[in-house]
Amino acid sequence: MPSPSLSSPDRLAGTPAVRERGCWWLIAPTGAVPADTALAHDLDRHGADLAAANHAVAVMDQQ
Repeated sequence: MPSPSLSSPDRLAGTPAVRERGCWWLIAPTGAVPADTALAHDLDRHGADLAAANHAVAVMDQQ
């Protein structure tokens, strides 16, 4: 199974974290490693918080 790349569209806000095939990966120019369970949980929370913030900004822009 190939690893995700730095140019992946599923990259989390400029971080080296990419969600692909239902798993979080930490990527670098030399390769990728899957994130452990605790980090994956934190990345899920961060992603949800970022999505909520983006939604709030979009709502404010419409007002």
